[in-house]
Amino acid sequence: MKKETQRTIALTLVIFIVGTIALSLVGCTSDPLADQFRSGDSKNYIAGDGTVTEFDSAERPTFLPFTGETESGQMLDSKALEGQVVVMNWWYSACAPCRAEAPDLQALFEEFQDQGVQFVGVNVRDTAETALAFDRKFDIGFPSIIDAQSGAVSLAFQGVVSPQAVPTTLVIDKQGKVASRILGRIDPSILKTLIETVVAE
Repeated sequence: MKKETQRTIALTLVIFIVGTIALSLVGCTSDPLADQFRSGDSKNYIAGDGTVTEFDSAERPTFLPFTGETESGQMLDSKALEGQVVVMNWWYSACAPCRAEAPDLQALFEEFQDQGVQFVGVNVRDTAETALAFDRKFDIGFPSIIDAQSGAVSLAFQGVVSPQAVPTTLVIDKQGKVASRILGRIDPSILKTLIETVVAE
């Protein structure tokens, strides 16, 4: 009986220690959803596989004019983006890869803003308040159109962007045509190269 009691005590201690370590690790996680994505758990979202498509200059898709309200209540019209290189990113706050790529998008925005490159988010699920909270958490400096209710922006890119494949990132050339597309989380070095290519045109 003494040996069985000792084994029970030892097993209880092991379970307690493992549980304590697990809880401490959870407490140290800064963003559980981003960590979920990094671990390969893709539940609750449909995402691309990181496929990069570059469209030949003579065959680049176009899109319809669009207007949408940003998370800060400002109206953003596609006409205001004409003649500029534009990076558009489809996202929502509970999307794990969206959270994982947010710091990289912000870094690229800061790198290219002096070159006249415009970054625009397209939020497909959230309210303005939720999007603003995301902006504060990840220190995002570029606007996002709240497209959850109307879907107008996504419809303007029908055939190029699927609102279910989030995140999706487009690089649009100065002629208003889609030069490249990334399905899934961006690789910042690849997106940087795609932007540089279009800026240099």
